[in-house]
Parts: sequence; structure tokens; C-alpha cells
Amino acid sequence: MRTLSYLSILGLSLILGACATPTPTPITQEGSASTKLEEVSEPPIDPKTEANYQEQLRALIAEVSKSHSIPLESLELGFRDSKNLSQIKKLVAPPPVTFQKNWRVYRSRFVEPVRIKAGLTFIEQNRSALVAAEQESGVPYQVIAAIIGVETIYGRQMGNFRVKDVLTSLSFDYPEAPNRPARQALFRDQLKDLIALCWRDANRKQEGFNRCLNQSSSYAGAIGLPQFMPGSILQFAKDGDNNGIIDLRKSNRDAIFSVANFLKVHGWQAGMPIYFPTIINEQTRPKIMELADGQPIAKLTVNQLIELGILDPKQGDLLQGGVESNSKALIVDLPSPSNGLDPELEYVVGLANFLSIVNYNRSYFYAQSVAEFAESLGYSNKSVFPVQEQGTQKPAKEQQKPKKQEKKVKKLKKTENPAN
Repeated sequence: MRTLSYLSILGLSLILGACATPTPTPITQEGSASTKLEEVSEPPIDPKTEANYQEQLRALIAEVSKSHSIPLESLELGFRDSKNLSQIKKLVAPPPVTFQKNWRVYRSRFVEPVRIKAGLTFIEQNRSALVAAEQESGVPYQVIAAIIGVETIYGRQMGNFRVKDVLTSLSFDYPEAPNRPARQALFRDQLKDLIALCWRDANRKQEGFNRCLNQSSSYAGAIGLPQFMPGSILQFAKDGDNNGIIDLRKSNRDAIFSVANFLKVHGWQAGMPIYFPTIINEQTRPKIMELADGQPIAKLTVNQLIELGILDPKQGDLLQGGVESNSKALIVDLPSPSNGLDPELEYVVGLANFLSIVNYNRSYFYAQSVAEFAESLGYSNKSVFPVQEQGTQKPAKEQQKPKKQEKKVKKLKKTENPAN
């Protein structure tokens, strides 16, 4: 995804992924609801700004009332106590130009003992749901668990702001930035989606509608255990427990199946790894730096990277278990500050599954942290396809029809928690 200027941490990478908005280029916050944020005092809103906020809110409510056939009175009642949160503007503002991204620090917030312990407990308590979601989607259950852990520490931290306040503030009073009009438009779409979602889930009842609008969210408007934006709830969330209700706040099964479905829809390749380590030496480093163009597009092939000496086919299962030579890949850069002028850079090769996670949250740091957190929960970052006797690959047609890891699933089922 990035050069050092692409979707900078916390600021320009602030919005909407699977945390995620259903747009062609979803953008999400670099952090998550589980990120500890400093308390920010709420300064008074300028009267002119407040008047403009109220005027635009009334206009949007009138528009949605007409387009969605929702009584205007119900919308006015739901939003009559909405607040323009000036503190939100500070949280979404671009970082200062002197800000340095720090992969080591970012990773340490998520791949650490407390979260790993919580993740293993979550897996044991929700094993049957996780196994079922993996069978349906092809997404390994540890990856599903890792995303929920990174986002909210399994529901412990789902945000401290009312979602309607967040979305109205960012729709009508987004901070000054080069991309301000586009950001406001994106948040207005999310606000409209929130209204449609809440009206649907409340069965047209005012009390339930108000409760839905007032639920807590992150400072970007993401909701529930997996931190889905309203648009993503409408498009990708699933009823995992088949009770006719999608509840991403209280239903672990709904959250699990929703995360799995999002990754599947966004290109997850069942049985394939997420990333490969790179070979960095005097010969390969210049080429790696050149190819790390920051764009979240897999423009290279595995074979090209092998020919350049960046990948070693003898490492792991590369070219021995289903990863074809023409598989698409990209170079991912992970910078950290150093004592010198230039940052210290780590690199990995991201595959299609890496980009699937990037769609959940537009951050290379996020995707690599999820991958490594999943590994700490027992995920094996290798292809599950069988290896032919002479080390050659299975034909492409055979690779497209993988069995759903039958042995793995049978083993898991023996230890399932019957309560789930």
C-alpha cells in the first residue's frame, strides 16, 4: 500500500475499511478501537460552525426521509441531541510532517502476551463457530480470531463515542485537509447507511432506532467486535447464529462469520499463505527498495521475485505446495525510526491474502500484524495443498479445488467446546 507518504499513520489512513466501507477504494483507520487514545478535552464549537452543522444535518435527514421512506419526525427525534464533537477532528487530523511511522512499536501493541492469551481463550470458547466459518469461507480460524483481537481485544474495547455523533461530526465538520471534500462525502454515505441499518434493525420502532444510533463506536464510526462501518454491516455482515438478527456487539458467532465473509469477498484464497520473507543482501536490497512502490497492487509474480533473488524457492512451501510461479505478489515495506537519517526498513512479500486483509484496514502495518498475531495463535503461514513426490506443483485445475483441510477440521472437532 504505501510509500512513506501513502495513507500516513492515524491521519490520512483514518477511515473506512472493513472496518470497511463498500467503496472501490476503502480507507480505514490505522489503529483500532482497542488503541488507547489520550483524553481530549471538548472545546466549545464556534457558533457559525455549529449553525452550519445543524443546517447540513437537517438537509441530510430530509433527503434520507424521502429516499428511504422513513418518517421525518422519527429521524428528527433520533438526531435531536446529536453533538458535533470537536475532539474527533483532532483524532482524525493528519499527523505532523515530522511524524515517523514505527513498525516495531505498532507490532508490539498487538503481538504481545496479553492479547495472545486472550486470543487463545477466545478460540477455545468459540471453536465450533470458528471452525464452521473456516469451512464456509476458507479463511483460517486463527486469522479470523486475530482480526477481532486486533480490533477490540475480543470486545473489551469497542469505542467510547456515540456513532451518530462521530458520523455527523465527520460528515459536516471534517478537519482541514487536502482530501476534506472526499472524506466528508464518504462519511455522509456512512451516516446514510447507519440510518438505513438502524431503521431496518429497529423494525421501524423509535426506541430501537434511537438505541442503535446511540451505540458506541470508534472515533471513525466503526461498530462492534470486528469494528465494521455501517456500510460494511449492510453489505458483508452475516447472521452466524441463524437467529434472524445480526448483532456484532454481543454475538461472537455473528462477528466471526462476518469477518470471514468480508475476507472471502475481498479475495481470500483458501489454503494459500499470506506473505513470504524476503532475502535481503547487497545485491537484492536496491531492487527491493525500487519495487516497494507503496501501491496496494500485486503487480509482480512469484517467479519474477525468485529470478531477482528476492525469494528463495527452497524456503517453506514456496513452489512446492500450491503457490504457482505466476502467483501475483507485491513488496511490502515496514519502516521504523533509526539512529540515522533514514528509517530502518523491513520487507516482506505480500500475496493475495495479504491484500485481502489490507482491504479490511488500509494499512500494511495492520495486515502484517494480523498475519503475525495469527501465527502466534497457531496459524501456519504455508500452503495446505499437497506436494507431489518430485517436488513439483499440482496442476492448476487441481489446485482450484482444494479439500477443506479435512484432517485439520476433524482434529479440531474432537476438541470443540460443546457450549458453542
